[in-house]
Amino acid sequence: MSSRAERGISWMTVNYNKINLRSKLRDSSSSRSVRTPRNDIRLNMPLIQTKNLNKEYCTDEVKTPVLFDIDLEINSGEFVSIMGPSGSGKSTLMHILGFLDRLTSGQYLFESADVTGFDDKKLARIRNEKIGFVFQSFNLLPRTTVLENVKLPLQYRPGLKEKEKNEMAESALKAVGLEHRMNFFSNQLSGGEKQRVAIARALVTDPTLIFADEPTGNLDSKSGLQIMEILDKLNKAGKTIILVTHETNTASFAHRIIALKDGRIVSDRKVDNRNQFNGTLK
Repeated sequence: MSSRAERGISWMTVNYNKINLRSKLRDSSSSRSVRTPRNDIRLNMPLIQTKNLNKEYCTDEVKTPVLFDIDLEINSGEFVSIMGPSGSGKSTLMHILGFLDRLTSGQYLFESADVTGFDDKKLARIRNEKIGFVFQSFNLLPRTTVLENVKLPLQYRPGLKEKEKNEMAESALKAVGLEHRMNFFSNQLSGGEKQRVAIARALVTDPTLIFADEPTGNLDSKSGLQIMEILDKLNKAGKTIILVTHETNTASFAHRIIALKDGRIVSDRKVDNRNQFNGTLK
């Protein structure tokens, strides 16, 4: 990772603290929820817990079970890989944990709150305030500048002024070493740069948790390593990372690997020899 990106991650943390303080002062008299500062979340405490989680899809009266009795716990500050072949249910599990889909039965606790019965509006608020997503296909608007792409999640924060949105987007771009590309259109970027923009967009709301769904799948090996280095740095800075992948080498950047097969957890193990970046890849 470039020194520019390393400085960006540290600079972003300081800058977010300033913006969070202004937001708290502005919203102190309002009953609306305010983004929880990162320092208020204790590491090694359960962030995610599921109990007997099941998922099935129903079409034309045909039930298709996808996940079976999923019991797992992920702590704040962890870097966890969810791994499995195509059809194993890993993407479905990510969608449920990220509030993009609902479980059929069982229980899901997020930050110790049982969110199983939350309505769509409340889940959307948690998703916008607490969670960032990075997808394999980038999902960037092609004829929109990098800065505007990164600012998109902030459109759901009506209390923020445009200047604050720009500051937050610029901070996120600094964190991935792309502040010099902020006025480029996304279709002018390489694949690796597009994925870094996608990471910046995931970071812009200062989330507690980042889901990365096959983030290196469309990249060459060098760009893929750059993306994994950024995720590794973000985890070391305190972010919880959940990586969905079918690649063993990519999964080995995590602290733990949860393996799925045919909708069931078949193993949950600690990674003894992690891939790490300490100046060079080991």
